[in-house]
Amino acid sequence: MRVFSRRGTAATGAEAAGTVRVDRRLGGVLRKCHAGDVAVLDHLDLDRSQAEALLERGVTAVVNASPFISGRYPNLGPELLVRSGVLLVDEVGPGVFDRLKDGHRVRIADGEIYLRDRTVATGRRLTLEDVQQQMDGARGGLTTQLESLTHNTAEFLRREPDLLLHGTGVPDLDVTMAGRPVVVVARGFDHEADLRRLHRFISEQKPVLVGVDAGADLLLAARLRPDVVVIGEEGFADAGTGEGRAVSDRALTRAREVVLHTDRSERLPGAERLDRLGVRPRRIAADGTTEDIALLIADLRGASLIVLVGTHATLDEFLDRQRRGLASTFLTRLRVGPRLVDARSVPTLYGGGARLWHAALVLLAGLLAIIAAIAVTPTGSEWFDSFQDALARLVDDLQRMLT
Repeated sequence: MRVFSRRGTAATGAEAAGTVRVDRRLGGVLRKCHAGDVAVLDHLDLDRSQAEALLERGVTAVVNASPFISGRYPNLGPELLVRSGVLLVDEVGPGVFDRLKDGHRVRIADGEIYLRDRTVATGRRLTLEDVQQQMDGARGGLTTQLESLTHNTAEFLRREPDLLLHGTGVPDLDVTMAGRPVVVVARGFDHEADLRRLHRFISEQKPVLVGVDAGADLLLAARLRPDVVVIGEEGFADAGTGEGRAVSDRALTRAREVVLHTDRSERLPGAERLDRLGVRPRRIAADGTTEDIALLIADLRGASLIVLVGTHATLDEFLDRQRRGLASTFLTRLRVGPRLVDARSVPTLYGGGARLWHAALVLLAGLLAIIAAIAVTPTGSEWFDSFQDALARLVDDLQRMLT
């Protein structure tokens, strides 16, 4: 798990203070927030990727008109925020948006929000123990979530049989993937740690690098050039409202190839932006998430191995995205399963290629073995005695020169 530092904030235990940034939508708050601010929003079931976006803005507290955890499923966002030292207050009600405006300076203590020493809203402060208790209760409802997943999976398979079973509609690419490892990078769970784990693998194996939406910018930040960028509607979202998923112009123009993912209506989000940049993308129209489309492209274009960066590996992480394409994710994992490796497993499975010092060590060991074998022969013994005599004469000559 990525650890976020809270240095420089005004949060201490059950209290916090800061400048308010107000918006019912999470994206609107993200666009306004700076380090030390208090985010005020209305967002049910905050997931982990959204919590990471808030932490990257440096918020000191988050006030929510709705519950952070409704109990429908075990969402991971609140626990990440609490463990990172962010004060959480939820269920303050929609009236908070009438009483607080951007720029107000507030103090929060024991679930009460004070504006100039006047209480303007009261909610429930969430401690780590509270979050863990609510998460345990939410896990009790997983049976219902899994039943819903079963139904949605069958429906998705009915809509996309040609793509999943036969690869119909997947575009040809100038970038060759056949027989090569492919690394698919998405902005999600522990993406920074995942890329660090792959440093040696990438430098030695030279895989095809695929960025999904803002995953392309993660590659650039790691001084790697994306071979392919697969971009969907979220990738064209405004950088402040896209929860960190929007892709930059630099990533689109640096990529060797761009694939535009649209829905079945073939709407072209961001087409004007691509035209302005002079980017001529390949296109694929399909339901499902853009991340899943990137995996299918790699699989159907013959990748020998697919390494996932920033994706979900555990059941909790998987269900944390319950509102975005669980069915397509489940079926895509089944389709590409034999070639699929999580980035966290690569350091364990991949020992790396031979280093120069490895070869030098083997050469030295072999040379010493040859010398030892020669030394025990009569001829070798004579050579060794001659070498000792020559060395002794050299030492005597040096001593005479120095005296």
